[in-house]
Amino acid sequence: MTDTYEVFALRYATNPARRAGENFLFPDDHAAPMPIDYYVWAIRNAARTIVVDTGFGPAAGERRGRALLRHPTEALRQIGIDAATVSDVVLTHLHYDHAGCMADFPAATFHLQDAEMAFATGRCMCHRVLRFPMELDDVLTGVRMVYAGRVRFHDGTATLAPGITLHRVGGHTGGLQVVRVATARGAVVLASDATHFWANLRTGNPFPLVADIAGMLEGYRICGELADGPDHIIPGHDPLVLQRFPPVAGAADAVRLDLPPLA
Repeated sequence: MTDTYEVFALRYATNPARRAGENFLFPDDHAAPMPIDYYVWAIRNAARTIVVDTGFGPAAGERRGRALLRHPTEALRQIGIDAATVSDVVLTHLHYDHAGCMADFPAATFHLQDAEMAFATGRCMCHRVLRFPMELDDVLTGVRMVYAGRVRFHDGTATLAPGITLHRVGGHTGGLQVVRVATARGAVVLASDATHFWANLRTGNPFPLVADIAGMLEGYRICGELADGPDHIIPGHDPLVLQRFPPVAGAADAVRLDLPPLA
């Protein structure tokens, strides 16, 4: 029998002033309000705890005009996870809002696609539009983690643990990966920025920050094949995630993704 897990989405920051024109490649209404939220995710059962992405801290939030609601490690602490003891962290990609607090996980091995490190340190970074979502210090921290023996690279699909697999989809970046998790309600896919909002996926209208449009569209298909239903695909930035899933008692802005959506 495959291991199953609890899965959490933890909101740590938000940008309430964002407009639809910033969230779709082909927006119908550029001026319509469409806030964006920022999450880290956690996967756990009695045998193991795995964190997905590390978020950003106060300095990056201030530079980029994002409202930091709580440090990502505090979001984890609210559900009983101490970042200092986490042994495995999946980095879906190296953008500032997903890989900004690696130093706060001193015991972790970081799981990253080969293609993502090549993307973040290669010729693509000669183009401002592709390097803008990166923070140089985060990329340098990632390289230092490699030299410290703390990065485990993956090339495509990999099994991280029983019931947890990684899948490279690309599109948004050169080596974006999604995480498929076995839960009591079926296979849940933590899509991260394979789709920022459910609306990107369901309308086939990509988020405009994209390295490879065809790859992003293929990523929608891959996520659909990996997940056990539309509500099993969890977008990376959609405020609706907090509305559609059961809240965690005693934790702010935390929901359970392994439980059925709210009616």
